[in-house]
Amino acid sequence: MKNRWLIALSAVGVHASIGSVYAFSVFKKPLGQLLENASNNEIAWTFSFAIFFLGLSAAIMGHFVEKHGPRKSGMLAATFFGGGLLIAGLGATLENLYIIWLGYGVLGGIGLGIGYITPVSTLVKWFPDRRGLATGLAIMGFGFGAMVGGPVFNFIIESFGVENGGIANTWFIMGVVYLIVMFASASYLERPPEGWMPEGMKAAVAAGTKKVVDDLTQQTANEAVKTGPFWGLWIMMFINISCGIGVIYSASPLAQESIGLSPAEAAAIVGLMSLFNGLGRIGWASFSDIIGRGNTYMTFFILQIAAFWLLPNITSVIMFQVVLYAILTCYGGGFATLPAFIGDLFGTKQLGAIHGYVLTAWAMAGLAGPQITAYLRTVTGSYETTLYIFAGAFVIALIVSVLMKAYITRATNRKSEEETASVAVAS
Repeated sequence: MKNRWLIALSAVGVHASIGSVYAFSVFKKPLGQLLENASNNEIAWTFSFAIFFLGLSAAIMGHFVEKHGPRKSGMLAATFFGGGLLIAGLGATLENLYIIWLGYGVLGGIGLGIGYITPVSTLVKWFPDRRGLATGLAIMGFGFGAMVGGPVFNFIIESFGVENGGIANTWFIMGVVYLIVMFASASYLERPPEGWMPEGMKAAVAAGTKKVVDDLTQQTANEAVKTGPFWGLWIMMFINISCGIGVIYSASPLAQESIGLSPAEAAAIVGLMSLFNGLGRIGWASFSDIIGRGNTYMTFFILQIAAFWLLPNITSVIMFQVVLYAILTCYGGGFATLPAFIGDLFGTKQLGAIHGYVLTAWAMAGLAGPQITAYLRTVTGSYETTLYIFAGAFVIALIVSVLMKAYITRATNRKSEEETASVAVAS
């Protein structure tokens, strides 16, 4: 029997590797110097393609993950992601943006999607007593990936120099590093036996001090996608991700406009965003084990309605950071709490596939968030109106979360009544 904490560590290894995609901003300026004929918008499409294919491949390959298991899926993710970086390095060597799109955006994005969902359903099965904590650990790794990757990428680029192949060598070196780390991590991933419980939980259940709470249903991915709760999750994630990405995209100019920071001071604030993104993933997901997943999402949206409404009018540097980082914790927490929420609603039979379907919201939000933010900024001339509109979007998300909470309450009561009736008939 494998150690479940080493399984969690392996999941972190996979997620920390692919999470480096959030450090793409490190490459934007050097790519602009290397590809003189490419516009900023064309360079930005490299990242947009990566996020789009993340969501697309997660949806398509979810069934592959469930069928072939986490080890094979993790190795496939490593091949696509690490190999994609190597091809992107070739594109940088040839100064060909289309090859960079293919490597970093398309192939790397496919590796991102498979790698993102691969460890999650496995961890939920290994941690029936702490679903939120388990998925929070792995997805925290994704949030922290940019914190490690960003400085490393920048160091390699500066060591070689853009004109001497700094970008290409960064992708060549890190492509090999991530291949090794992801292959090693994936090799330890394995599902537990059916119905497995840790010894402490087993003893508590036997003693009657802990009750095993069954999932509301056990559904396949194709069954789940036809239900209202699935689309409730999709809408909530789309709004949370779109608005979160919008803030990430505009954080530096927003800080300069709103509170008059210099570019260097704004960059320092932005640099800490990944930290709170990662802390929010482990913190909120663990907290959801205590207060419940439905209550956690309602809390996200109440906090963000207030945060987005207040942010344009804040003049204090400290308060600006407090509110901004609170938004980032909710952004990360939404990702980390999602797999446990899916397990609660639809069971673990095809959790990976259902997770992949819901992550199509990420693909759409990755395209919509920055574009909506940029468009509203151009039309209105400031970020103030944009943030108010985002606050309104979170009102919609809150309404959906209240409906989800009501559904869970009704379904739980109905299931309890059916179990009571069944016991009465049997006796």
